[in-house]
Amino acid sequence: MSGNQPKRKHDHYTQKAKSEGYPARSVYKLKEMQQKYRLIKPGNSVLDLGAAPGSWSLYASELVKESGSVLALDLQDIDPAVKRKMTNGKCLRADMLSEEAGEEIAEAGPFDVVLSDAAPATTGNRTVDTGKSFTLVSHVLTITEEHLKEGGSLVVKIFQGGDEQAVLERMRNLFRKVKPYKPKASRKPSFETYFIGSGKR
Repeated sequence: MSGNQPKRKHDHYTQKAKSEGYPARSVYKLKEMQQKYRLIKPGNSVLDLGAAPGSWSLYASELVKESGSVLALDLQDIDPAVKRKMTNGKCLRADMLSEEAGEEIAEAGPFDVVLSDAAPATTGNRTVDTGKSFTLVSHVLTITEEHLKEGGSLVVKIFQGGDEQAVLERMRNLFRKVKPYKPKASRKPSFETYFIGSGKR
């Protein structure tokens, strides 16, 4: 078998996701954070922003069970297989800042957990890309401020090398605990990291 070890490792996550019925390897990032912090519980209501192709939403729907609910939102379509499996969820193709999304979020909320693995379209220019990531995270935080229950949790992805300190400061005003976390399933060259907020004030 040819190829270097990092390639095999990445293939391993992709193949594992496929064999377990998830459309993308990103599910293992959330699984790792869930195992460490127990963010999502049975009966919870979850909002997943930037959800496509739907791995996080599908995993969240399994965790909340039939007594809970998931609203998955993205500019792109959610994988049809995810839609079929998510009997306790709703998938919406819309901009998170649109009036349509705002109405759906208000109707389904307030939420116990907000998830965002959303990333902007990258240009290859790290300064530009981190700036776009900061803007996206700022929108996620505004929605979280309005629609997350007191005591609730947030997981949000951000590109490192930009305005993380401003994001951390805003999150520390919003949550009792805030932690940065880099999952093992993240690709090594990636400059993404995650901020976890728990205990919304």
